[in-house]
Amino acid sequence: MTVDAIIEIVAETAPEIRDGLVNRRGTTDEQNPSDEIQLEADVWADERLEDRLTALDGVGAYASEERKGIVEAGDGYSVTLDPLDGSSNLKSNNSMGTILGIYDGQLPAAGRDLVASAYVLYGPITTMMVARDDTVTEYVIEDDGSRRPVTTDLTLPADPVVYGFGGGVTDWTDEFSTFASEIQRELKLRYGGAFIGDINQVLTYGGIFAYPELETAPEGKLRLQFEGIPVGHIVATAGGRASTGTGSLLEVDPTELHQRTPVYVGNTDLIERRERV
Repeated sequence: MTVDAIIEIVAETAPEIRDGLVNRRGTTDEQNPSDEIQLEADVWADERLEDRLTALDGVGAYASEERKGIVEAGDGYSVTLDPLDGSSNLKSNNSMGTILGIYDGQLPAAGRDLVASAYVLYGPITTMMVARDDTVTEYVIEDDGSRRPVTTDLTLPADPVVYGFGGGVTDWTDEFSTFASEIQRELKLRYGGAFIGDINQVLTYGGIFAYPELETAPEGKLRLQFEGIPVGHIVATAGGRASTGTGSLLEVDPTELHQRTPVYVGNTDLIERRERV
């Protein structure tokens, strides 16, 4: 089945990506479509995944955060990748990840077109979180790229413990600052600067992650197609909720491939509180 094959390719490539990071900590002379300087590791991971995924029967298109356009590969599913989420953490040797979305529709596509989503976390252990068929499963990825399930039917803990909020505090809107001050009195801060690392904290302990709208960037920072929708799908499938701050993140109809969005994901009651502010 094509969806299984796509997930397997990403899992099998994960140990190679992780092992290849050590000699690819430098920057290139290029910027990605979001005007961020590309690291050698960003480009290298993107090229590896693009080559392998577009070679699969049943993959019709490939798009990544690191390239401007869509790679047409034939008929089938549309695959989106953030090949190396949090790559700026490579310099300080902190967590990073890979984010995968599989859409049954042309790109840009909405959350309703998503058939599966996943992320790989390059932490002390390489793990993979997969959401499909209304179930989230956590795997350990072995050195040979094989997957071993460690948590099946994963759900968000009912009692939230942690929060992580991105963006400069002085750039937060008054509305978000009011909400943030409440959460800071209730939960423990867990923020590492890599979306996937922070999301994994929320899925493990319960809580909320937000990269909000900012005074200087009302659209936020995170990319809807490559980051917001796939991760929002994982959190929602685990029993939480994904929001733009005003409504469902998974119901947004993208108008641009590299469109940005505010992102709020976590326990449903916390997200609903944000929407009421």
